[in-house]
Amino acid sequence: MTLTLTFVGHQTWLVEGDGHRILVDPVLGRGFGLSPELEFRIWPPRDAVEPGALGPLDALVLTHEHLDHFHLPTLARLDRTVPVFTGPLLPAAVSEAIESLGFTVHRTDHTGLIRYGELTMRLFPAGARTLFWEKRVVQPVVRVGDGPAVVIGVDADLSDVYVDEIQAGREPMPRMAVVSNNSQIRPAPADTGNLLPGAGDERSRKSGLHVLNELLLAYLRPLDGLTDVALCGNGFLPAHSPHGPYLYADHPAMAALANASQDLFRVHGPRPGDRLTVPAEDPVTRDRVGWVTIDEEFEAEQLAAHAAYLTDPFAPPLIPIAPPIDDLPAALTELDAELPRLGRDLVPTPAAQLAVSIHEYLTGPLGPHRIYLALTDGPDGRTLHYAWNATTAAFDPADPLALDEAMGVYPFGMTMPLQDLIGILRGHVQVWDVAGTTARFWNIGRPLDSLVYSLFAVYGEHQRPDLAARSYAYALGHLDARHTG
Repeated sequence: MTLTLTFVGHQTWLVEGDGHRILVDPVLGRGFGLSPELEFRIWPPRDAVEPGALGPLDALVLTHEHLDHFHLPTLARLDRTVPVFTGPLLPAAVSEAIESLGFTVHRTDHTGLIRYGELTMRLFPAGARTLFWEKRVVQPVVRVGDGPAVVIGVDADLSDVYVDEIQAGREPMPRMAVVSNNSQIRPAPADTGNLLPGAGDERSRKSGLHVLNELLLAYLRPLDGLTDVALCGNGFLPAHSPHGPYLYADHPAMAALANASQDLFRVHGPRPGDRLTVPAEDPVTRDRVGWVTIDEEFEAEQLAAHAAYLTDPFAPPLIPIAPPIDDLPAALTELDAELPRLGRDLVPTPAAQLAVSIHEYLTGPLGPHRIYLALTDGPDGRTLHYAWNATTAAFDPADPLALDEAMGVYPFGMTMPLQDLIGILRGHVQVWDVAGTTARFWNIGRPLDSLVYSLFAVYGEHQRPDLAARSYAYALGHLDARHTG
């Protein structure tokens, strides 16, 4: 018996063996997002996949709750009798949203075996070095009988528990690892990294060499004996992007370069619809299924836009992604209520901790105000200016400053549209959507000291399950009625 894995797109896989099928992180639409108005299109682009084309499913596996893995519109199109398996730490708001559609959610740790005939799967916890907001990730390991194993290394450091199981002889060395490429690198000057002058140069920007080294050497170092690797991830278009796909998102090209550069293992770069067959002894083979169709016209358009941008790059305009504010007085009341909470929640973040540990900046000794926040497109189109006070943990109104001036006065700062912050509070967008698109920031110190990572810590579902619940209710409210009955 053989094991097959069909790459459906981005990080969705259909795993088949012994006549059974498990769908991992199902996203079957053209893209994902909380509403049709904000859709991150799957890349390479594909037409929506009809659930019936997959054949009868035995189980759904959800590795974690981020929207490129947890897609309520897709779940709404699937058979409610199919069980949903997750790890033990999936946020309650997520399981409640799934159950509201009529599914049964089964939480299982790495000691539990999901079995359908000879097809088995275990869900291992994320590695210990994983960033906190990805700690809930589980990494599936799948086999057919005593055949070769495949680990799907989703969005986190490789599971230490899994590596320990291999070293103890309780799990075999996998034949193949599926590795998530989450580099999400934009071409300059669309790169929304640290704005502080001198914070980096071209050589400090991550290149394709860095990406391949991280994915294939650093990440897979514990799996000595692996013979095959499949790349996935980096597979969506950022919102309002003039440059088309991310850099280093062409996995067939990345795989070809990797195979020409090393002989440790064979690297596969599937496109949506490619099926990898993993036999017991023979080489891994690839063919295509007929139920996934690449949108070749749209792909050509985006590749042309990508080439044009690289030829003549420009700084893209800042376009808010949350719905427009149609009740500004109420939004300002929400903002006034939120800023004290935001100020307090920043205190334990690396940005605030570093901000209070320094005493001089470009203009001399620092006073209590260390972090600048500008919310654009406020009342009458004005920008609202605030500064975080280290003595009170509050955001005080601040004098208006141009961006260049603010970077000279404050060692940390961020600008973002008011409607996007209100959108986060109302559950119309999530912090992950905003941080990579409309938030602009600067900071001294390391990349993890930036205010973007502070926003992840403050507004992520691990810290604000109330906001997560609002966002899922918002997504459920956009579902077509015929899918929710």
